[in-house]
Amino acid sequence: MDSQATILQILDFARWAPSGDNTQPWRFEILSASHVAVHGFDTRQHCVYDLDGHPSQIAIGALVETAAIAASHHQLRVQVQRRAESPDERPVFDLRFVKDPSVAADPLLSSVKTRSVQRRPLKTLPLTAQQQQALAAAIGPNYTVTWIERTSERLRVAKLLFHSAKIRLTMPEAYRVHKDIIEWNAQFSTDRVPDQALGTDPMTTRLMRFVMQDWRRVERFNRFLAGTWAPRIQLDFIPGIACAAHFLLKARSPARTLDDYVAAGRATQRFWLTATHLGLQLQPEITPLVFRRYACEQRPFSATPGLHQMADRLAQRFTSLVGREAAENTVFMGRVGSGNAPSARSLRRPLADLIIQPAGSSPSSMPARGT
Repeated sequence: MDSQATILQILDFARWAPSGDNTQPWRFEILSASHVAVHGFDTRQHCVYDLDGHPSQIAIGALVETAAIAASHHQLRVQVQRRAESPDERPVFDLRFVKDPSVAADPLLSSVKTRSVQRRPLKTLPLTAQQQQALAAAIGPNYTVTWIERTSERLRVAKLLFHSAKIRLTMPEAYRVHKDIIEWNAQFSTDRVPDQALGTDPMTTRLMRFVMQDWRRVERFNRFLAGTWAPRIQLDFIPGIACAAHFLLKARSPARTLDDYVAAGRATQRFWLTATHLGLQLQPEITPLVFRRYACEQRPFSATPGLHQMADRLAQRFTSLVGREAAENTVFMGRVGSGNAPSARSLRRPLADLIIQPAGSSPSSMPARGT
């Protein structure tokens, strides 16, 4: 490579990779003009959704894939190696960029900065065979995609999401996450999720802002005024029906290790960017997968009575919908369809804020979350 400017151009695209709640769980250590260390971190200690750090690991995989896509436009091949001594909670990946004239420029680069989450209803127009084929090809030979597209099936998923939302909106452990990651009165946010991108109507958004100032207020509102109904209907049930299809991205065998989830993140990012390239909108649907794992592994996630039984029922519904093997092998789930691009969205921290200095730097100096 000729200069550090190329590295900066690649990282400037890589930082646009998706991450849960816009946490951006990575920092970049530039070691030379052809070598970058990516210092990852997860939020498992305080985010109930980041079970074992796997969602953060998927995000890191998406970052690595985005860097490879950007590098291809400089005829660079990326060699990726995880430092074996780095802990799963704070993995370090060495990215080395090697000149290779045979590397073709990846057309997905044009979609990196426009890819976003659309939480509002989409068109129910079915995906074409060509669109489905392109999306299935994007994830590579180690993954398959299952489509859930008939109206009756989408209704079942909508009900599944509706029940999942009841869990997350009535547990204080999730409330602390939501309170931390929403930026109120905002159309864009560099390190959180702006409230205008949540998918609720203005009145419900204002009501949520008022109620979420205090957990006791949330409890009273949920208990006496059926406070979860409006957000569950607007954020989960209606979008669950209003889409072309839901999809499951499945590994050939269940993901177990950090490397498995990073690889899944690379495939997920190619799927998502391909959807954007095709003019489609996408929204992840992660919480049913997370609560299913809590239930199946009998792991506590809340001190609130009754929520573990609700998670058990959710896991049963999910398995009934997709089958046991698909439930165990799914690494990512979402909905997709035609529709307008969101007018509000999460942005990213400036690249300068994500770069750490080699001398005296360590992952332990990084924030617990991207705020």
